[in-house]
Amino acid sequence: MSILFLAVSAAFAYCAAYAVYVSRKKPKKTVLAFCVSVCVLMLTVLRILGVRLEAYDVTFLPLGVSVYLLATVSMLIDISRGDAEPPPGFADACLYITFFPVMIAGPIIKYRDFVKLSSEERLDFSLVNVANGYMLFARGFVKRIGISAIMADAYDSICEAVAAEGDLKLGVGAFLVLLMLTNVYFAFSGYSDMGRGLALIMGMKIESDFYYPFAACTPTDYLRRFFRSLGDFLEDYVALPIERVACRGSDVRVTWRKRTASFFAGAVVATITALWFKASIPMLVAFLPLILLIAAERAVHCGGGGSSLVRRNLATRTVGRIVTLVLVSLFWTQLKLRSVGQLLDYFSTLTVLGSYQSYMVYMTVFNQEYIWALLAAAWLVIPSVLGWYGVDLSRGRAGAVVRTVYCVGLLACFVFSVFVIMPQYPGYAVSPFKYITF
Repeated sequence: MSILFLAVSAAFAYCAAYAVYVSRKKPKKTVLAFCVSVCVLMLTVLRILGVRLEAYDVTFLPLGVSVYLLATVSMLIDISRGDAEPPPGFADACLYITFFPVMIAGPIIKYRDFVKLSSEERLDFSLVNVANGYMLFARGFVKRIGISAIMADAYDSICEAVAAEGDLKLGVGAFLVLLMLTNVYFAFSGYSDMGRGLALIMGMKIESDFYYPFAACTPTDYLRRFFRSLGDFLEDYVALPIERVACRGSDVRVTWRKRTASFFAGAVVATITALWFKASIPMLVAFLPLILLIAAERAVHCGGGGSSLVRRNLATRTVGRIVTLVLVSLFWTQLKLRSVGQLLDYFSTLTVLGSYQSYMVYMTVFNQEYIWALLAAAWLVIPSVLGWYGVDLSRGRAGAVVRTVYCVGLLACFVFSVFVIMPQYPGYAVSPFKYITF
């Protein structure tokens, strides 16, 4: 079914691209609006059916459908704007729509960017890129299988222990929050790194989709750092058009009309982002304050004002980071539980005092798998930590030695994940989207 739907989507994208190209100079964008509406409608229907059938343990969504339908939207809009020419042939359209390294879980590449990246001037088939691509793929695999799968299993086990005890200790709850945040990061960034690694092996360099999301000072900043390609896509094709249409003919100065348009655009982007991660309508209602907070921040930043309020000093940045992590952890926890009522039940049973000995939180400290996950995660963040302190590993003999040691350790982690960790979690190999699905 996935292959059939992918073929139909590619054929529709190719035909729609030329229909939009022919009508691009007309004042009314009727053809563009119709074609984009078809893509959005297909994605919406598939999402709703997928969520409904999940309750019966039925996987309905075609593999990668969200990514390649958004790729189709990008192709149509870029051609309509004149930012890119339509694909020369059906094979070129299929190459973009079905670009397998990123088709499963991103990054989402805009059509105009893909045309540039896949040009003869930008493609670089070299032994260096093959080696770097393989290392990037290995890092993503270790993240997804060697770390995230273990964390997901630990999260489920601790939640089962909480349900058996009938109450949630504050310490266990805090541990679950940290476990969820790190698990989500390693799951998504792992998929992204594997896709980028495969693309780099073929000579195409794609920018990273994740940029220190835990350092975000506001929820909006978190969205910009976490899955950045989705945020850039929604900013370019949703938020900015809304603001341009709403502010057409208004004064250049920042007015209430522009701030209102920015507020509405921010709310739409936040809602679409939540729906992208399969949030249900009750979840959207529960997290309406978070959506409104993101929208209000965008309205405040309209015209450049208020951008430094949270980043004014160390104290405000620290408070901002703590509040942001609490809010996004509640969001991810809600997505995992798939029930607003269950989250409220956890809060109703939250206690500060009590014994922790019956929980698996202690087992996670002494279990060899969890020690492995901790050590592997620490090894993976070595380049980021060194880069944070301004250490350049690309220069000098010392940098070459550190790079060599790091790569050898990464390859060892990759081999260990394939032959030791992966057989213990066969569900993540056979059904890779068991925990987080697109």
